[in-house]
Amino acid sequence: MLPEQTLKLSEYSALYDIIVPQDNLLRKIKNLVDFSFVHKELVNKYCQNNGRTANDPICMFKYLLLKVIYNISDKDLVERSRTDMAFKYFLDLTPEEDVINPSSLTKFRKQRLKDVELLDLLIGKTVAIAIEQGVINSRSIIVDATHSYARSIQHTPLQNLKLRTKQLRKIIIETDEKADSYLPEENKDNDLSHEIEYAKKMSEEVKNHPLVCNMPKVSEPLNIMDEDIDDIETRYTVSKDKDARVGHKTEDSSFLGYKTHLAITEERIITAATITAGNVGDGPQLPKLVEKSKKNGINVETVIGDAAYGGDPNLKDAKNNNYEIIAKPNASLNGKRKDCDKFDYNKDADQFICPAGHMSTHSRIHQRKGKPENPRKFYFFDVKKCKICPLREGCYKEGSQNKAYSISVKTQEQIKQQEFVNTPHFKEKYRERYKIEAKNAELKNVHGYDRAISYGLVNMNLQGAMTIFAVNLKRILNLV
Repeated sequence: MLPEQTLKLSEYSALYDIIVPQDNLLRKIKNLVDFSFVHKELVNKYCQNNGRTANDPICMFKYLLLKVIYNISDKDLVERSRTDMAFKYFLDLTPEEDVINPSSLTKFRKQRLKDVELLDLLIGKTVAIAIEQGVINSRSIIVDATHSYARSIQHTPLQNLKLRTKQLRKIIIETDEKADSYLPEENKDNDLSHEIEYAKKMSEEVKNHPLVCNMPKVSEPLNIMDEDIDDIETRYTVSKDKDARVGHKTEDSSFLGYKTHLAITEERIITAATITAGNVGDGPQLPKLVEKSKKNGINVETVIGDAAYGGDPNLKDAKNNNYEIIAKPNASLNGKRKDCDKFDYNKDADQFICPAGHMSTHSRIHQRKGKPENPRKFYFFDVKKCKICPLREGCYKEGSQNKAYSISVKTQEQIKQQEFVNTPHFKEKYRERYKIEAKNAELKNVHGYDRAISYGLVNMNLQGAMTIFAVNLKRILNLV
């Protein structure tokens, strides 16, 4: 049952005016945003007339926002909220009021935010604030995709735990000169049970030394190691993510995880996003990003992106919807190729990925006899994988010695776009593309978006929604 909205009175509330300065980030965010929209969106997720009184949804939402702003674990977030006056002020708690149990955050995510289109809601909210503050003036959006590793990393449980214990031991020794006297002897063999036993002993010994254990640079990796031990003992694996897929950054490097497809203005405000598995191509997401940006109040006249967005379908969509694409043409994404909804092109590796997730091994251009102006490019797959592929029916012909996927190299749209590339207008606008690379770096390096903090596409959408909300608010405050 939802708690009643009442004014909290405390004789100590005046402390906030003394301790939390006017230029504090959390005070600025609190003054900028009316968080009552959270209550309106989630009111139907609670029973109205019976049951135990729940935690205030606005306060719980703010906890999650603090988590991504400062990139800390649930346990460390709650512990810091107990003593940090800026946190308490932001959470609308009185100075003497107690904080929640960390497990409440997990329940709030699973029970209250389920089935809520939080990603689009929060982006739309921040864009509306930016427009209201008058900080968006451009009519261009810049598009790109950034990848996030799944929590389910491709290390074995033993490899992962050895990495955790090694890093933690190094931090403890650097922190405490007497650490060698109480830390257990390192496990030297490759027996997982021995490594778990060693990790537990280390955790226990460190917790017996409060002055060391309570230091953030020790407690945070210690809590992460404890979570990994629990994962290994309950699942015999570090984590399990059924929605994550293998994507490719180059022909030789891959990642297991997700992609976040972003659109930002030239003022670096994120206006739209879609989150997909790591194997999904960038180009097909463009119409969705343009549509969402327009829905959020952006007048889109120009789209700036890399070659992944320079295929025929996007060029035709731009023509039909009256916007221009500042992207180099990409013949591998033209509209003449077959099965364009099944085979995804990876522009970083310059290869195609089949519906089963296998990447082509090499390519070759074939000049058709009598048609020198329209050659085709063939992408070849490893036929050994095709012979045993569960999706081979209708794709691979039994007995064939090779499997190739072909595309038409040149179309009228590609020729026109190549002419456009050489104009001064194209070159001037294309220089703005670096801004989205900087935004991707901010998401990853400052807010921990380089890795998923939970499992599944639903939770990745939640993480993306909160992270983008925080990043947009910080950007708006800078512009204001």
